[in-house]
Amino acid sequence: MDVIENMKREMFRRKLSPRTIKTYLEYVKKFLLFCKKEPKKFSKVDIKYFLDQYACRGASGNTINVVNNALRFMMVEVLRKSLRLNIRYSKKPKCLPTVLTKEEALMLINSITNAKHRLMVSLMYGAGLRVSEVLKLKKENLDLENNFGWVRRGKGNKDRPFIIPLAIKNELYNHLNNIDSYLFKGRNNGPLSVKSAQVIVEKAAKKAEINKNVHPHTLRHSFATHLIESGNSLTAVQSLMGHSEARTTMTYIHLAAPKLINIKSPLDEI
Repeated sequence: MDVIENMKREMFRRKLSPRTIKTYLEYVKKFLLFCKKEPKKFSKVDIKYFLDQYACRGASGNTINVVNNALRFMMVEVLRKSLRLNIRYSKKPKCLPTVLTKEEALMLINSITNAKHRLMVSLMYGAGLRVSEVLKLKKENLDLENNFGWVRRGKGNKDRPFIIPLAIKNELYNHLNNIDSYLFKGRNNGPLSVKSAQVIVEKAAKKAEINKNVHPHTLRHSFATHLIESGNSLTAVQSLMGHSEARTTMTYIHLAAPKLINIKSPLDEI
């Protein structure tokens, strides 16, 4: 039985994200090298022993849980074996993400002298786009007349709309007149690389003298936090962020400065 091919087919059928598929296959391949048995003879003892190797090497609880999930998928969904192995390794406590103030976000954007790069970073912050999403944007994904665009096949292989900031609408319009496909091209007519985008953001933060650990996702965190501070509903923010669960979006409530949350009591409106 070709475990890898069968597992790949099953994950595609269930529409798991490309990142999850890649990660699961990577760990299952390692397990197959580790456990020299016929797949039908795999047992929970083999799984536990393999997981223990990661624990002994000091892998994080998060990593071990991902390995466990990958092997569980292989055993239950591909090999059709019962697996009662309820092991959960403790995760490190999650830290709240870093966010910029509105003033810092503007300082960062204004520190970028390259017009194309400044436009790219403005979209990351102004539309809350992931770096991978902004780099995959094409001319046809934007509807400037109605001030919105579309992320095509974003995280979880989903499409979702995003807002186009009015502050950069004219710049975008001029930029679109000079391109034929990707908004932000790199070499060989393909999109700019994620690494290049990361360097652009990090250099801009340093130039703007922002003493925080700033990376592209910081701009997305800041977008969501500032929307909540402006009084936008959790549902609206969840939709714009493309979160499948509201609890993910609720993180930004903890990041929003209470004194800036622009929500009035109904009593004050009577």
